[in-house]
Amino acid sequence: MGSKKRDSSAVVEVDGRIDGAAEVEGGEDNSGELVSVLLSSVKPMERRKKRKQLDKEKHRASSEKREVQPVRVMDEGRKADEPQASLGLLMSNMSQTQLHMSVFTDLASADSLRRQAAAKTLVMELEGAQNEHEKRGADEAGLQLEAEKNDGLNNCARSLVYAIRRLIRGVSSSRECARQGFALGLTLLVGQFPCIKLDSLLKLITDLLEVSSSMKGQEVRDCLLGRLFAYGAIARSGRMTHEWVSDERTSYLKEFTSLLISLSTKKRYLREPAVAVVLEMVEKLPVEALLSQVLEAPGMHEWFQEAVNIGNPDALLLALKMRQKICNDNEAFSKLLPYPFNPEKLFANNHLTSLVPCFKESTFCQPRVHGIWSALVDILLRNMGTQDEDAVIGVATSKKHKKSRKGNSEEEIEKNLRSFSEIVIEGSLLTSSHDRKHLAFDVLLLLLPRLPASCVQIALSYKLVHGLMDILSTKDAWLYKAAHHFLMEIVNWVRNDDDQQVAVILALQKHSGGRFDSITRTKTVRDLVGSFNTEKGCMLFVQNLVDMFLDEGNEVDEPSDQSQTTDENCEMGLVEDKDSSSAMGSYDILKSWVIDSLIHVLKDIKLNQEAEIRVQKEIMKFLAVQGLFSASLGTEVTSFELHEKFRWPKAATSSALCQMCIGQLQLLLSNAQKGEGSSSNALEPADLGSYFMRFLGTLCNIPSVSFYRNLSNEDDKAFKKLLATETRLALEERNMGPGIVANKLHALRYLLIQLVLQLLLRPGEFHEASSELVICCNKMFPSPDPLEFSEDDDDSSSDEPVLMDVLVDTMLSLLPQSSAPMRTAIEQVFKYFCGLITNAGLLRMLRVIKKDLKPARHQAISSDDDENEDDADVLDIDETGDVDEVGAIGVGESDEEVDDSDGGPGNESGNESDEVMHEGSDDSDGGMDDDAMFRMDSYLAQMCRERKNQGGSESAHSQLVLFKLRDEQFLTVYSNLAQALVNPSTMEASEQLGQRIWGILQKKVFKCKEYPRGETSTLESLLRRNLRLASKPFKKKKSVAGMSKKKLLALANRQKIIASLAQQSTHWILKIIHAKELSEPELQSVLDIFRQVLSDFFNNKKSQLKLAFMKEVFQRQPWIGLGLFQFLLDECGSAKYEFRRVSSLEVVELVLRSSVSIKADGEENTAAMFLLDHMSSLSDLIGKLVVNMPKKQAWRAQVRKFCGYIFKVITTHNLIKKFLKTLSKDSYDPCAFQLGDLFLSLKKQIRSQKNRSNAKPKELLEW
Repeated sequence: MGSKKRDSSAVVEVDGRIDGAAEVEGGEDNSGELVSVLLSSVKPMERRKKRKQLDKEKHRASSEKREVQPVRVMDEGRKADEPQASLGLLMSNMSQTQLHMSVFTDLASADSLRRQAAAKTLVMELEGAQNEHEKRGADEAGLQLEAEKNDGLNNCARSLVYAIRRLIRGVSSSRECARQGFALGLTLLVGQFPCIKLDSLLKLITDLLEVSSSMKGQEVRDCLLGRLFAYGAIARSGRMTHEWVSDERTSYLKEFTSLLISLSTKKRYLREPAVAVVLEMVEKLPVEALLSQVLEAPGMHEWFQEAVNIGNPDALLLALKMRQKICNDNEAFSKLLPYPFNPEKLFANNHLTSLVPCFKESTFCQPRVHGIWSALVDILLRNMGTQDEDAVIGVATSKKHKKSRKGNSEEEIEKNLRSFSEIVIEGSLLTSSHDRKHLAFDVLLLLLPRLPASCVQIALSYKLVHGLMDILSTKDAWLYKAAHHFLMEIVNWVRNDDDQQVAVILALQKHSGGRFDSITRTKTVRDLVGSFNTEKGCMLFVQNLVDMFLDEGNEVDEPSDQSQTTDENCEMGLVEDKDSSSAMGSYDILKSWVIDSLIHVLKDIKLNQEAEIRVQKEIMKFLAVQGLFSASLGTEVTSFELHEKFRWPKAATSSALCQMCIGQLQLLLSNAQKGEGSSSNALEPADLGSYFMRFLGTLCNIPSVSFYRNLSNEDDKAFKKLLATETRLALEERNMGPGIVANKLHALRYLLIQLVLQLLLRPGEFHEASSELVICCNKMFPSPDPLEFSEDDDDSSSDEPVLMDVLVDTMLSLLPQSSAPMRTAIEQVFKYFCGLITNAGLLRMLRVIKKDLKPARHQAISSDDDENEDDADVLDIDETGDVDEVGAIGVGESDEEVDDSDGGPGNESGNESDEVMHEGSDDSDGGMDDDAMFRMDSYLAQMCRERKNQGGSESAHSQLVLFKLRDEQFLTVYSNLAQALVNPSTMEASEQLGQRIWGILQKKVFKCKEYPRGETSTLESLLRRNLRLASKPFKKKKSVAGMSKKKLLALANRQKIIASLAQQSTHWILKIIHAKELSEPELQSVLDIFRQVLSDFFNNKKSQLKLAFMKEVFQRQPWIGLGLFQFLLDECGSAKYEFRRVSSLEVVELVLRSSVSIKADGEENTAAMFLLDHMSSLSDLIGKLVVNMPKKQAWRAQVRKFCGYIFKVITTHNLIKKFLKTLSKDSYDPCAFQLGDLFLSLKKQIRSQKNRSNAKPKELLEW
């Protein structure tokens, strides 16, 4: 092949050399002689070398100039040897036909438009040549383009023959897009010129692209692919159809088909494209031609017969397509297709099993998917297309016929799909190699988008889902990317179809036992559950979840075959959950997922209020029925009052699932309460709580329905009280217009509802709190009917406890052992009743906050324990201020007063609160000794007595007492909250509690516009403790190395919160101190606190005080910086550590800037005097800095920057001379050496100042 290809191109190559030589000689007359010399004087080997060189020059020239002039010809014919004559004849022919060689270059271009244009140009030029050839007839018979060859193209023009031969050789070229372009040109020529005989063309293809025994590797591949492209050009040209129409007895079809079949057997990669060429020809041929010619081609029957044995998917594809075209059975397909053919028989188990070798061998064309799979999917889902066509055409059929046909088609699809999935997908592909598993995913991606929703669970079968989980559970698996792509394609496909989305979610969870996300470490199911955006989709998903929960037939008992469905590298997926599976059955896990998913449906969706309440009602009814009740007779109960039928699973629901239903029901009601906002007197349809209570009462009245667990007498009595009280409050709320009272009623109602569920969730623990809450509701909103009061309400007396104290005690008793929705309901009640809380109630709340939530088991005596005690007391208030004012109260008197204020007949809540205080006294004293606590209690007792004795009179003294109490309470609240936040057990026990306390401090304390006016000593104590907390290093635990990332992150978050608490508390306390307008001695005591902290910073390496924090303090409170400036200069110069000295220069510079930046008229002297006061310290500091210059370059730059600023300031205020006088002589040389021009410029300015008048004020000079 290679020699022939070079011979054909030699004509053009020598022609280029002739043109170049002719131009050099300067004329056309001697061109013939030059050609003769070139052809005769050069040896064959040298000629080849020169041809290669000329070929390179020609390509270089063509890139610079695309248009090539027509080939010149010799006017005179000369008789010479054979190569010389051939070259002359070629040049003569090119001159006559004007065939441009550039079209062949353009045919190999990568630009498709350029290739198409070149092919059209080639056809147009050759049409002119052929027409001229036909006109001249035999006159041109003596002219030959190349050496005389018996190729059967005698009726074609010489340029056409040349083009055909060159195109055939070109399809075997691997350069750029030469195959595509030359095949396109050959297609157009074969279809355009009938003078090209097919038998001659086929023979010419075989001869020019013959594979010889000397060829190897790439050459063989190029020849075979060239023949394939040439045959494809013939099939695409339509000449075969034209020849058969002209003569039905033609043998071209048989010969052509036989050549393609023979070609497909040479190499495996030729089989699929060869069949594609045959199929393209088959599409254009009539049925008679297929039966008489194609199927009777030599080798066709044998090819079909052995396809099953060797696994030939292309033969199966060809058989399916030809059977579809013929629409009749043929014995040639009997080995591949059922005989007689029937789609149901094609997907029968035994027939699919026989085709398994063909399916397995279809993986050779990966990453493409073989065409056999699209053909099988089309046959499998043929009835789906028929239904769509009927809908478009509008076929008039009866409703009954349509329904039956639809049912039959879906049943057939499900049956065939089940066989296809079990035999092909699961039985042959998933149990084989990685490539075939990948193919299984690709086939399903073809199948799933066309399946009805009822068939999705068949396609996403048990083995497929388990194999997918095993692969996705390990990112290092071979097929991880393929499985992840498959999963993402499914997710994208179901986004806009609710039915398909529900089917995919249920399939993944049912076959994985509700653990798909946990095993695969993805959020696929969770994202799909949260992506419903319509009421229809939500209701459909809820209904399917309910059916899955109730229908135990959905349980899959098929074991997971790890050896077949699992990747060798992916065996950890199902192992991790063995412990959970042993604790709870796999089906219970699936049911628990169903219960949990019901709440998440409405998490992110935005529906209108009516649609959302309808979905919430459906969820609420399911959770209430399955979690609270059980049927004593059968599994179905009909409520005629509600007009609904309720079902239960055949097997009794476990107690754990019932408790989970109750918990989710509480969460649903809590979310509904939050969604209502603060709107009072909600309309009946939007009040989910009221609907739930009526629903609950109705089910309780059905004889065959009972609670899933028996209630004790106390619980049953409390349950009935709660129902009656909620019903009365709901009626009162509906009769009342919008307002604060309606909001209070609404909050109390939801607290009663949550307490009802809590009573059923944990029996025996909440009946006492329920009774107390019912009493509080009856007292706050008494019923107009006196008969409705319970017996407990008759024990009222004048000495009964304060109602709000009882309510606070009740809510505090509920908090530790209640769920999150219960705590939310308590918070809503507190929101509307907080204005009525008494001082005693507030103190009880503070003691609860300070209580250590997680005390240590063993108290080890060590230095670390002392530091922990320091942490616990770090923000406690020193009780030394206002307590002294009540020192006249004796010990016995204080005891008596406390008893009078808190004790009394029937005061059970007071005694309980005292017990709580005594139990938590070790944790809630805040580090105070007994005397300090005693004085605090006596002081509070006096305040309460003063408030009680005044009896509502608004005297100045009573207002002063209340004002003092409010201030003291404010600081007490702050101190207790801060202590609870700093306590390590708070964040360890409940991170949410710590975040909540931190939010209260930020929003309600630090951002409060009004500041309490407490005693200065208390404020100073708090300031000292916060500064110490800000500078105190955090202790590193010994067990940090073994901590998880989550715990380490929580620890780092706690440290950030504590540091922020100390800093914000300091700013807040300084604001209070600044607003008090303290005297000079009191301000000096505040400055002393800062001096202690800063002194520790300069001399202690462990101090964690942030200079950025101190800079912010000095910016907000400039008087502190001015008062500490001399101290900063001294400490900075004598700092023990070099990095402390250098880093503190920024603080010194900041204070100096604030002191000398005064620009008001007449105030400039003040800044100069400030500098003169501290000039000696400044010069000493600079001297120490330059003498002990840091070694690090960055620190040296910082020192130079600071010195440069000092020099600038003293220059601005004309204090250079004073500075140089105070600077020690030992520092002159280091300053000149370390600072350079910065220091030398000062001396220059002194000299310049001598030449001008002194502009300083007289009094300043004298000073």
